Amino acid sequence: MGSAWLLMIVIAVVSLIVQWRFKSKFKQYSEIGLLSGLSGQEVAEKMLRDNGIYDVKVISVEGQLTDHYNPETKTVNLSPDVFYSRSVASAAVAAHECGHAVQNATGYSWLSLRTTLVPVTNAASTLVQFTLFIGVMLLFFAHSPIVLAVGVAGLAIVTLFAFITLPVEFDASNRALTWLNNNYTVMQTREEHEQAKDALWWAAMTYVVAALGSLAALLYYASMLTNRRN
Repeated sequence: MGSAWLLMIVIAVVSLIVQWRFKSKFKQYSEIGLLSGLSGQEVAEKMLRDNGIYDVKVISVEGQLTDHYNPETKTVNLSPDVFYSRSVASAAVAAHECGHAVQNATGYSWLSLRTTLVPVTNAASTLVQFTLFIGVMLLFFAHSPIVLAVGVAGLAIVTLFAFITLPVEFDASNRALTWLNNNYTVMQTREEHEQAKDALWWAAMTYVVAALGSLAALLYYASMLTNRRN
């Protein structure tokens, strides 16, 4: 339990650093205008067309860093900072989200698996919120491990989902960068491409530390359950 607790603290610190680094990179590249002058919306629509995808809409949604692809509604949802901006960062993010649309159109197996697990994971996340704390209390004061065991099972599903998300995110970035590299009309210099690559790499790292944090929490509660039983 001590090792798992220490691991959770280390990952929490690393997560804060990665989040700060990602936001600072996004801010930095958001201030660098794209030489082609294309907006995030225009980049997204061009990538979809170039990949033969005509049934997906590019829309603007409220909030910051709320960009995502919704396979159910067939929409690429871009935050205002990406949708309207004509920066390196907006182009990178827009292309990344369209990478998910390309995954969906081509039947990318990891995305299909992730989409299938979304309802189960949402239910497990809700379950975890209510069972872990109560489960720990019941384990120590009533010597009953059942509720905590249910919470650990739910956390295991959440952790599995987090790790399944990793290849989905990395693949979407790779598709985005490959497309950007082959489209001079979007990104006209090697420097712009390297900046986009750097921004997407730090975005991917946020998913990595989130998955590791979920794994550390799972190990902590699982070890608590095992040690108490012993």
